[in-house]
Amino acid sequence: MKMNTTEHLFSYGTLQNTQVQLETFGRELEGHKDQLLGYKLEMVEIGDDDVVTLSGETHHPIAVVSKDKNDVVSGVVFAITADELTQSDLYEVSDYKRVMGRFKSGQQAWVYVQA
Repeated sequence: MKMNTTEHLFSYGTLQNTQVQLETFGRELEGHKDQLLGYKLEMVEIGDDDVVTLSGETHHPIAVVSKDKNDVVSGVVFAITADELTQSDLYEVSDYKRVMGRFKSGQQAWVYVQA
């Protein structure tokens, strides 16, 4: 039997939406607020019709590396399974890449940032 390890995923955008969580993971996620260090938010136009339909938004926030060390991005760290992390990779469009982020709390978590 495969052990499903706990992963941590930081969301500053549509993955905080309950409907997106239900469609992507089949359940509502639990998490806690935190801040991603060294990034700032910009907006990106989403070209994937399925993602636009699900999120209800044509433009999504995207974290980009900041030159200002005081910049932070607020959001929520969710505890998810390794399988759910794969599901979130399928949801995110090619404008994003998944990296391990540094957070104000000192915790490590995956986060989708500008590709």
